Amino acid sequence: MTHDDNDTAARTLRSFRNKPQDFPAEALGGMIASHPDAAWNPAGFIHRISDVVADSGEPAVAVISGGGSGHEPMHGGFVGAGMLAAACPGHLFTSPNAVQVAESTQWADQGRGVLHVVKNYTGDIMNFSVGARMDPKIQTATVVVAEDVATGTSDNGGPGRRGTAATILVEKVAGAAAQRGDDLEAVRAISQWVADNSRSMAVAVAPGYLPTSGRDTFDLGAGEMEVGVGIHGERGVARETVTEAREVVDRILPPIVDSLGLNNGDEVICLTNGLGGSTLLEIHLIFGEVLAWLEKRGITVRRSLTGTFVTSVNMHGVSVTLTRCTDEVIELLDAPTSAPAWPRVLGREATFTPSEIRFTDKLPETGEENPWLTGFVERAQRGADELTELDRIAGDGDFGANIDAALGDIELPLRGTDQDILNGLAHRFLVRAGGTSGAVFGTLFTELARAIDTQLTTASLAAGLKNSFEAIHQLGGAEYGDKTMVDALFPAAQAVAQLADSTPAWQALDTACQAAADGVRRTRELTAKKGRASYLGETAKDVPDPGAILTTWFFGDAGSVESFR
Repeated sequence: MTHDDNDTAARTLRSFRNKPQDFPAEALGGMIASHPDAAWNPAGFIHRISDVVADSGEPAVAVISGGGSGHEPMHGGFVGAGMLAAACPGHLFTSPNAVQVAESTQWADQGRGVLHVVKNYTGDIMNFSVGARMDPKIQTATVVVAEDVATGTSDNGGPGRRGTAATILVEKVAGAAAQRGDDLEAVRAISQWVADNSRSMAVAVAPGYLPTSGRDTFDLGAGEMEVGVGIHGERGVARETVTEAREVVDRILPPIVDSLGLNNGDEVICLTNGLGGSTLLEIHLIFGEVLAWLEKRGITVRRSLTGTFVTSVNMHGVSVTLTRCTDEVIELLDAPTSAPAWPRVLGREATFTPSEIRFTDKLPETGEENPWLTGFVERAQRGADELTELDRIAGDGDFGANIDAALGDIELPLRGTDQDILNGLAHRFLVRAGGTSGAVFGTLFTELARAIDTQLTTASLAAGLKNSFEAIHQLGGAEYGDKTMVDALFPAAQAVAQLADSTPAWQALDTACQAAADGVRRTRELTAKKGRASYLGETAKDVPDPGAILTTWFFGDAGSVESFR
């Protein structure tokens, strides 16, 4: 590689690595170093340090599996007592070779035979088949996992369904059956039953990225999702417009349920699996929607696994696996294992309900229209997205979302007295917004409501702003010049304090609005000293503070977010 090539690679690199050719071995070495019961055999496999014995202490059937790297924690993370005795890792998305399989089989055999758990990919099938025949003295059996409904069956002469996430359920059942002392045929039979009674489907909103090549596994346009993706970075069987999670679940569950022939009253195991780039929040959201979908159709989830178990490097996607269950399968899934990637506790029967905070709105519903506070809420609703973008540049990007949580669903116009509405707004910010913005603006509106006797006056506005500034300063220590909402609040409070008490309230608001707007513009030149933006230092310069803009909108229409930039 030339110097220019190295420069180009460095500029486009989106993963942690040293030399590309060393990535698999170095990554695998780190994984084994972190594993409490694993060692590397130079013949090309990971094996348990502990003895492969049954609960009785007698030698046990050994269960081994393997496949290309890039699916971690499968398979190495599932090596351990009660699960796999050994695992054969191939190169990235490449099956292990036959010699690896043969060597691991010889190592694992305790005289009771070895079960191979093989995913239905041509390379895996071939190499495990050849490896199993290399030492005729060892009794072997094979379970083929072929549950991905996106790739259909083998009726047309093709390879049939791929083996994907259900593999870990098969490995767990096989390992537990071996641990309790079952013979090879019994371990094979129960494991194959689980494989045959499992179905999966996956969807992705972004492809995986290969650390070895520095390229995405496929191209996917903005706003598109790939339905039926595989764990080797393969494209799916359909490209569709990204839609809500509920509709995604409604897209992938019917073929799974139909293929298994599930009906009202059936019981299943549900594995909701992240493909490497999905957050646990997203995975749990999908699981909740799956649970609700199945519940409507009378299908009970007796056990659930939710997390990242079988990946396609870092693909931003999820797969859903359903497996028919029996009491015996549940018992084997619940059996203990020391494999570090298997969850310590499985989910039990449950119903899905969004975990929403119960909220009693204190905004008044009757009375005269309130133009001042209606205008504030209208500006906040309209500008929430722009405030989010501003906060993304200069903070953590949650400000607009918090404002929308507090004010987004308010129906306008507001009705009632200034005091009652301000109390209602304070309650909404404190309960619904959360974070710094909830505490700060909840305090602002609380102090203003306390100072106002029903309707706003210049004197009550001056007192409320003074008290608000002091309370907010006490909360977080923010000073004028720290690049926070105080940079709008403090000059507004100072300007109103200089007005005569007889000044009309509307004029006091105009004065406060102008002073606050001048304060906002000044924040563009400041380096933040409080809040998340303070972590960014000079990077956040030239960006006005979104909280200061919202404060200005409270006093009047000072212009859009763009007018402050």
